[in-house]
Amino acid sequence: MNAASITYLVAGFGLLLAAVLPASLRRFPISAPMVLVGVGVLVGLMPVPHRWVDPIAHRGFVEHLAEVVVLISLMGVGIAIDRPLRLRSWRSVLTWGSTWRLLLVAMPLTIAGVALAGNWLLGLGGPAALLLGAALAPTDPVLASDVQVEGPTTGVAPEEIDEEQEVRFALTAEAGLNDGAAFPFVFLALLWAGHGHLGGWLWHWAAWDLLGRVALGVGVGVAIGWVLGMIAFRAPRRALRTAHTGEPFLALACLALAYGTAELVHGYGFIAVFFAAVTVRWREPGHEYHELMHQVVERLERLGSLLALLLLGIALSNGLLARLTLGGVLLALLLVFVIRPLAGWVSLSFGPNRTRIGSTMLTRRDRAVISFFGVRGIGTVYYLAFATGLASFGEQTGLLWSTAAFTIILSVLVHGLSSGWAMQWVERGRA
Repeated sequence: MNAASITYLVAGFGLLLAAVLPASLRRFPISAPMVLVGVGVLVGLMPVPHRWVDPIAHRGFVEHLAEVVVLISLMGVGIAIDRPLRLRSWRSVLTWGSTWRLLLVAMPLTIAGVALAGNWLLGLGGPAALLLGAALAPTDPVLASDVQVEGPTTGVAPEEIDEEQEVRFALTAEAGLNDGAAFPFVFLALLWAGHGHLGGWLWHWAAWDLLGRVALGVGVGVAIGWVLGMIAFRAPRRALRTAHTGEPFLALACLALAYGTAELVHGYGFIAVFFAAVTVRWREPGHEYHELMHQVVERLERLGSLLALLLLGIALSNGLLARLTLGGVLLALLLVFVIRPLAGWVSLSFGPNRTRIGSTMLTRRDRAVISFFGVRGIGTVYYLAFATGLASFGEQTGLLWSTAAFTIILSVLVHGLSSGWAMQWVERGRA
């Protein structure tokens, strides 16, 4: 059996699961990612060649697949959020307060915690430990759909759009932004590996990789989103208004233009795509066209994530966990049950405005659920594939992949089993 036949079989099986799983699992306390990884493991045990799914041997393929899946998911998340983000309005920026705390406090604390645990439990050197922390810190917009907003509210005037429940909003907005916000720390690990030490180049990293490239990503995203929003809703010629013609592929054009432009000027493309999506959404926030775009993006995201999860499951049963150690298991447990929950709780509890974040009151239950649901997933795969292609981490590469893969599987199981119960717990508390 050749590789092409296997590819068609896996793709066909993935499409079948994409069609039947979402509706079939609604009555059960399990998630589609859990089933897909399990199916992938079973496929991987079949007596057919599977080396083509090895993320180390085929790093380029894995990197680009994960990259596309994350980009599509970021576009969908940006369109789905009902809360505006107008950077020129301080009041609008403050309504995203929970997101800024999770980005500026929880994520760096998580990176530091994982890096220290990697050095202590796995014996990783500084650059490898920092890379593991940066890859595992971002929450995932692909696998966290059960605790995120469901889609854009359309067909009503902007002032009639109800804000999302704060828990779902915080987790959605965090996942949309921190995939790009982790990039500076990935580059810090790569620079550290290249120089062999921390030195005077740190100032250049802080000015350019940490601040400059983020600003470029935001600027490009807002500009692309504004232009395409004008075309979609207010083009001089009615025939050019895609909102009037109902052509939903503007979302994919927005994704590609924002990502390509940002990368061309050396900004962060992930950040650009998210801001472009949010900007397009808020040109005409209640227009039904956003629902059309979201449906297309959502289906593409589902297909890509299904394929990625099937391949991850196949890789798990074909040696991806071969370098997993007791230290790696302990690190994953620490991240899921201690490091992320503690970092999230601290970020949502500090400062002069402890009880009211954004525009909605955060209860203790809210803070607990937001802190706990730091879902790990496809973004981690992308960062590891990206970084290991630019720098050599020697024998530690296999250990990084095994530890990250086990952490993703642990997150899929723990968060998948508990998501329904957790959201019901939050709703009961509010009632």
